[in-house]
Formats: sequence, C-alpha cells, structure tokens
Amino acid sequence: PLASIAFILFISPHPALSFVPTCIVRPPLLGTDAAAFTASSTALSSDTQDYSPSDYDPTDVADHPPGQHAPLAVDEVVADESIRMDLKREIMMLASVTDRGNYASVEERDILIELIVQLEALNPSPNPASGCAGEWDLALSSVQPYRSSPFFLAVREVLGPSTPKKAQAAETGFSIHDLATSVGRIGRVRQTISQGGANGCLEMVSEVDLEVGVLPGLPVQAKGTVVTTATLDVVGAEGWTCLVKETRIKDSNVPFLDSLLNDGSVPVSGIYEQLRGSVPKATLKTFYLDDLLRITRDVDDNFFVWVRA
Repeated sequence: PLASIAFILFISPHPALSFVPTCIVRPPLLGTDAAAFTASSTALSSDTQDYSPSDYDPTDVADHPPGQHAPLAVDEVVADESIRMDLKREIMMLASVTDRGNYASVEERDILIELIVQLEALNPSPNPASGCAGEWDLALSSVQPYRSSPFFLAVREVLGPSTPKKAQAAETGFSIHDLATSVGRIGRVRQTISQGGANGCLEMVSEVDLEVGVLPGLPVQAKGTVVTTATLDVVGAEGWTCLVKETRIKDSNVPFLDSLLNDGSVPVSGIYEQLRGSVPKATLKTFYLDDLLRITRDVDDNFFVWVRA
C-alpha cells in the first residue's frame, strides 16, 4: 500500500497554468509571474453585443473574499437561452485551442474567467447538485486537471478551511509536485456520478489517464488510468461533501503495478482513518448545470468545466 500511495502522489501531471478569477487574489504557481495574477474587478461587456445577463452584476462576484463564491443564481428567463449558447460556444472553443486551459495566455485566461462567471449567472437549474448523474469529461479547469480527483481533493482538505494562507500552502505543494514529476502528461479526465452510495449518497468514480516518463531522456513511459471512488453527500442546492473511498490503477503497462493495484485497490479512507482519525471532507459546489455542461468549484473557488460524455 505504501508503494501504491507513493505512485499515486507522485504520478506525473502535465503542468498547467493557473487561472485566477479577476475578483479573487490567489498566489500563482511556482515559476509564474505574480504581476500577471493581480486581481481586479472587471465589468463584463462587449463592444458589439451585450452578453451580460439581465440579472448579472459584477459586484455580486467581486465583493466575495478568496475561497467564497457568490450565491447560486437561477435564471428562468427564456430569452437568455441564446446567451447561454453563445457563452458555451466561446468557452468550448477556447478550451479546445488552449488544451483545457493549460496553454492559455494571460488575455485568454481573463476572457475565460469572464465567460465562466457570466455563464454561472445564467444557471438554469435550481438544484444542480442533485442533477449531475451521468458521465462527464473534463473540458477546462483553472488548475491542474488531476486536482478534480477526489484523491487530491482530500489532500487539499487536510490543510483545513479555505483561507489565503491555506490556499497558498496548497498551491505551493501542488506546484512542487508538478516540478518534481514533470516528465509525462495527463490524458482524458472523466467522472461518473450515480445513485447508489451509502446512506442515500451519490457515488463518484473519477478516472484520470496518465502517461508517466520513467526517466528523463528515455523513450519509456508508464501508462495507466488512476480510478478513484468517492461518496457525494448533497448539501443544499449546489453543494457536495466528498469523501474519498479507494484508489486503484487499471490498464497499466507496468507489470508490478498490475500486480499491486489492478487486482485490488488502495483503501484511502481506511489509511486516513488510521493516520488522522477521520476521512477529509472535501467541499464541491456546482454553480451551473444544464443538459450538456456543468461548472463545479472546489473549496478554493477553482473551477472545473465538465461536458456530458
């Protein structure tokens, strides 16, 4: 189990540029220009068309401190559907050309942040946390894609409630992880959410496809999919409490990983209970949901944009 945990902790993610919402101050990843991440309050508008929804006010977002988001918005204006379609089209186009945001320029990051905030203000679902059943592919994220996994959500939660200091510690830790394991890339990232968890909770199965360089300079890579399961307890209209259960690796091309993990799993929840007495309770909130797309944020207000598979 220790070797398995070590592999999971140090698998090589593809380095991702870090978004910082214009209304939130969050420290940049190591090696980035802090000046590029200066927070500001920006009114969302267009020279040719007004994409701002009728009930959207930039100050509703800008007045909230780091790690806190404006309350869930529910838009019932039928005419706003065309605006939602335009916003989603722009988001998906930028997500595609920037590789899920990994290679977005500063200007592209700012545009994406504005588009995401506007789309959240047009959320058509009154209870998004309860309506997310199905299979989802990660299309865009404001942080490293692997951080959408319940495994790493639990790692972040160990640091405690979201504060500027805790958020900085998390960013520093994940950035050091990126630097130490920079030979490799992340492939497809999927989530399957279904009924059937314990005590009426939802169940999440997270799958992250990885290609990990064994040694720099050598054309040898370890491949596999890290599968992590968790339970989701619905809290309010938009919230989930996420409890990681177990992690395993499937379809690995490394024989010893097959023998260690393909035929079994690492009981992550049991390890946490032994080490700290309880399983970390990660917080997730979904601020936008329709038939095709959802936007979910973590405790530090980092966003993950998912599309139905």
